[in-house]
Amino acid sequence: MTSILNVQNLTTRLASEQGWVHAIEGLSLAIEKGQTYALVGESGCGKSMTALSIARLLPDSGAIFAGNIDLSNYSEKDSEKNSEKDSKKLDVLRISESAMRNIRGKRISMIFQEPGTSLNPVMTVGDQLAEVICLHQNVSKSEALAQAAMWLDKVGIPEPKARLAQYPFEMSGGQKQRVMIAMALAVKPDVLIADEPTTALDVSIQAQVLNLLAQLQKEQGMAMLLITHDLGIVQQMADHVGLMYAGQLVESSTAKEFFKQPRHPYARALIRSLPSQAQRGHALYTLEGRVPSLVNPKPGCRFADRCEFAIDACRDATPELQSVSASSDAVSLSQVRCIRWMDIGAEPISLNPTSKQISNITSIAPSQPTGVVLQAVSLGVSYPVKKGLFQKDWKPVLKNLSLDLVRGKTVALVGESGSGKTTAARAILGLLSGAAKLEGQILFAGTPLSAMPERGANGWRSKIQFVFQDPFASLNPRHRVLQILEESLINLRPELDAEQRLARIQKVIGQVSMPEEALRRFPHEFSGGQRQRIAIARALVSEPQVLICDEPTSALDVSVQAQILNLLRKLQLETGVAMLFITHNLSVVQYLADEVVVLRHGEVVERNKTDQLFAKAKNAYTRELIKAAPRVTLPS
Repeated sequence: MTSILNVQNLTTRLASEQGWVHAIEGLSLAIEKGQTYALVGESGCGKSMTALSIARLLPDSGAIFAGNIDLSNYSEKDSEKNSEKDSKKLDVLRISESAMRNIRGKRISMIFQEPGTSLNPVMTVGDQLAEVICLHQNVSKSEALAQAAMWLDKVGIPEPKARLAQYPFEMSGGQKQRVMIAMALAVKPDVLIADEPTTALDVSIQAQVLNLLAQLQKEQGMAMLLITHDLGIVQQMADHVGLMYAGQLVESSTAKEFFKQPRHPYARALIRSLPSQAQRGHALYTLEGRVPSLVNPKPGCRFADRCEFAIDACRDATPELQSVSASSDAVSLSQVRCIRWMDIGAEPISLNPTSKQISNITSIAPSQPTGVVLQAVSLGVSYPVKKGLFQKDWKPVLKNLSLDLVRGKTVALVGESGSGKTTAARAILGLLSGAAKLEGQILFAGTPLSAMPERGANGWRSKIQFVFQDPFASLNPRHRVLQILEESLINLRPELDAEQRLARIQKVIGQVSMPEEALRRFPHEFSGGQRQRIAIARALVSEPQVLICDEPTSALDVSVQAQILNLLRKLQLETGVAMLFITHNLSVVQYLADEVVVLRHGEVVERNKTDQLFAKAKNAYTRELIKAAPRVTLPS
């Protein structure tokens, strides 16, 4: 079968002060009509740069040094006359930018990872969708708006006609992502490049969007390049998997073979890092170290310094991709960049726990409180809605939520986008004063927060801390780590002197497994996982008794996620901190949480102990969430 998109020997580099960054080196892939090719790997490996290279949307510092990107079934009406001998192929690297604009969007469409920066903030959602539809279809503005409303409905946005008049800032992150997906699909492209298309979506909407993509592939033969770090989605959607590491493709095989018998050590490490209920009480497998610098990389296997199977020969020369036998009687579609793949890839991989217990700590310092630390009692939140020129009404978004956070235990708060999860967290943290109408009470150790001082040694704000989803956005880029942590102590624990603050900072930076020299560095000098560790250190430095985590691992790679989950559980065992964990990832919930509270439309529809809820959920919506959640299953 002829490939719709054929990438051969793609080499892309980025200019930097230190020299050329070898972002992509000799990458080849092909996607056939109606197929999904999943490109996976940790942050910085070159996945998104591959997508930008194909769409010719590289930053000014980027340049393609070699390769071909052929688009098949080329028609002259799409662009200028093709100079290639084969008129059925078009190399998009060898046409003008004006010609590429006709290809981009119409034949190759792209869903970007960050919808907030991809949508025009001064145009309504309807105008932005209609603009794209009018550009590529011969329809009127009114017809384009009708199509726009249809596509918003298809991607699961309620009241789609009313949403057309809204601006992006009036929508949640998940809703903006769905607008981007609708915009990409509305032109019915031949090739869809989807860069982390479901990261900001809850599992039910994610399932709806993935089903829509699969349906469109079947109906119109759309090829899809899917970039994601969610291996459950990869197993569900992909026909072929390409694994990238440090700018190189290190394994390429059918999805079935990839999960049945991953051959590269990096592939095996990623799968072993996945959380599950079977792993509860055990440390998840973690991949230590970080991706090597891609500025003039040295010869040898780029994974060697992190590989448990590396030998001297691995560092002598860069290994080539080599074909491997998928089975004794089949033509191989698998390739691996490893000289030892025959030695390490023979055994099937397992998700059962093989690592040691996280900790043998069974007692917590007696200074920690016992039993229930924080209670939300009949908590309700309503936001103001304009009702005429001088009147306003109140729209309830959270109703009658009650929960208990217990010392050393974790409560997971789950539900679809807009269900009230983050609103509940913000209400507990006192971040909604003046912006919303609050009902109910928040009690800390039995005392209403309203009756406690906010700051100081006995202040409630130092005892309840927050870990944000995006550590880079929440850390001051102009401050060193020492300043970031000390500023938190100065504000929350003013009774401590400089010597006491430094001692506390040194202790907490060790607790999150970071070297003391990290205190002298800036946030941009760390990886995503290290920045999240710093964010956790900032939350812990005031010695809180409650930690509220809002999607702290959703933007992290599988291997980094495992490090953070291990860290949170270890810290909980050491300090007795009670955790409220907000997440869309139900595998993380099964691994980490003791109790689960399910929200829908601002109301609790079910709560239960984690194992009981997943074994036999009582509510239909809860069963729908569990069924919709993608999971990796391996051959027994």
